[in-house]
Amino acid sequence: MNRSGSIIEAAQNYDILEIINKGLAYAIIVAGLLSVIFIFIGGISFILSGGQEEKIKQAVGTIRYAIIGLVVTVLAVVIVGTVGKAMGLNIIEYIDFGDIIQTITDIGGSSSSNSLD
Repeated sequence: MNRSGSIIEAAQNYDILEIINKGLAYAIIVAGLLSVIFIFIGGISFILSGGQEEKIKQAVGTIRYAIIGLVVTVLAVVIVGTVGKAMGLNIIEYIDFGDIIQTITDIGGSSSSNSLD
């Protein structure tokens, strides 16, 4: 079977609420990870600035905006969780890093095995 057929079959195994829940969970986790990565990048830039005022300002700005992004991500989890419960969605149960890795592995494994057919 071709790749688009396997994607359609995989999508039919989930109901729409589960797809929304998983999509929101993945987006929140990716946003959090990117914030942490940019905090490290800003820290490294600060260390390597060599005392140059412009580079220090740029590094501090990167760190500042990354921390703001991390705070927004945490607030998003709280807001999405609260609004989700009011609408019948339980996004918090899908924010499990092991489950996300397993889902990605399953998707990668199914596309690899289908391409060998």
